[in-house]
Amino acid sequence: MMPTFRDMKRFIPLLFCLLPLSGFSQNGIAYDAKLADSLGADDYGMKRYLLVLLKTGTVTINDKKITDSLFAGHMRNIEALAKAGKLVVAGPLQKNDKAYRGIFILDVPTVEEARKLLANDAAVHAGLLDAEYYGWYGSAALPLYLPYHEKVQRKSF
Repeated sequence: MMPTFRDMKRFIPLLFCLLPLSGFSQNGIAYDAKLADSLGADDYGMKRYLLVLLKTGTVTINDKKITDSLFAGHMRNIEALAKAGKLVVAGPLQKNDKAYRGIFILDVPTVEEARKLLANDAAVHAGLLDAEYYGWYGSAALPLYLPYHEKVQRKSF
């Protein structure tokens, strides 16, 4: 019997897990020690980051000018963190039942340092957004995509 689309959808996450393995050659891994060292990679090409889940905060401000100003400050902080090399990934989440609004992946070793970086975020500081912090282990090469973002970004926030 031919598998249905519904059956095949179950295998899509597995495919994404296996895709990174396709970069390995038959004779080994194309290891670049200098690059790995510059990125802080361990023997697996990975490193520790801090994942920040941003949620709807406990404060509600009904003045649109104030909320617009606070979210403009939020965007300025994102840009500053990226320029400082501390922010690796940022982006909003689709509406969901858990009130999650967005994520950051920060290139910092501790929750305390991540908290300090977000203390400068106007929307977090005002309570419009609350942050949850988690250690995350991912590819040390993750920050390498950032220079390309400017090449595909037509508008800034």
